[in-house]
Amino acid sequence: MPKSRGRITTIAENREAKHRFEILERYEAGIALEGPEVKSLRNKGNVSFKDSFVRIENGEAWLHNLYIAPYRFATLKPPDPLRKRKLLLHKREIMRLLGKSQEKGYTIIPTKLYWKDNLVKVEIALAKGKKLHDRRQELKEKAMRRELEREFKGRIRL
Repeated sequence: MPKSRGRITTIAENREAKHRFEILERYEAGIALEGPEVKSLRNKGNVSFKDSFVRIENGEAWLHNLYIAPYRFATLKPPDPLRKRKLLLHKREIMRLLGKSQEKGYTIIPTKLYWKDNLVKVEIALAKGKKLHDRRQELKEKAMRRELEREFKGRIRL
């Protein structure tokens, strides 16, 4: 019997990543969180991807600088909001990412945090940083496309 796809609900998205990086490959990873962090996410706690990245250390993937707001009603001392968190990936995925990320210009970044059924998942991506002129070129192309669509929209009306 096939496994159900599960409900996916987005918690947060790293929109800046699309502007600053060229995304090459995407991976889905589980993330090891503590109880108060999960409760914070369930209560729509604040999440920030600012300066977050993935580093592979000793054959394990770790997510650095992902901010998850502390849970207000935690009875014990809440965990550090910027602590490094372990990502749960298959060994072959980790080795592939390690090999690719050691090449010049490549990095691993988180792009999305979401619920899949009742589990928190992170979408990470192998990315290459864009240069300033690449971003400018992309903006010019986007503006040209928008202008063409306006022209065609005006001509279609009879």
